[in-house]
Amino acid sequence: MRTRTRSALALAAAVAGLSVAAVTPASAADTVLTINSAAGDAVAVGDVLNASLATGTAATLYSSATGTSGVSCAASTFTAAVTDNPAAPGSATESVTAHTFGTCTSNVLGVLGVTSVTVNNLPYTTVVGSDGSVSVTPAAGSTIQTTVVLRTLLGSINCVYQAPSLTGTTGAADNSINFTAQAFTKTSGSSLCFANGYFTAKYAPVTDVTQGGATVFVN
Repeated sequence: MRTRTRSALALAAAVAGLSVAAVTPASAADTVLTINSAAGDAVAVGDVLNASLATGTAATLYSSATGTSGVSCAASTFTAAVTDNPAAPGSATESVTAHTFGTCTSNVLGVLGVTSVTVNNLPYTTVVGSDGSVSVTPAAGSTIQTTVVLRTLLGSINCVYQAPSLTGTTGAADNSINFTAQAFTKTSGSSLCFANGYFTAKYAPVTDVTQGGATVFVN
């Protein structure tokens, strides 16, 4: 009788153990960046991440932080490689290797159109924190730089804008990266180039190209 009781208790304990294991995620937010869910697998170092503008939004470089005069682009995409993804909470590091803009227009007086918007001095280092912070910095001795080529009544002009760094935030609800009114200063260009640029854009969702386009979560 005692043997049967012990066997029954052992079986019950085993079943309870299996039940706990069944509801415990295999990698519950072990790292800052995961794929498919907050409790998903870790994003591997070397994985390539990609994101385009959130649906219905535009990337803008306006002449003031609250104004609407400047350049607006309906398309923009960034590509980055993960260089560090530590345990959460912490900060993951990425190397931005490409940042493109397309379908751009301008409402600046005297400007007929936008030929191109080009990001220079890549790669940039991006640090994404568990607290939702994002920072973008250039290589040592360099600067974040964007060259805007405009078509004007006087011909084509190049407007060069620079910033020492950028700061943004991540959005948990839509797996986004957001930049709001990030200040750039004109370093060269004619008087038709506005003196200051304020960059705003929302990229969503961020995906892991290496993992078949799986959505990236920040923990």
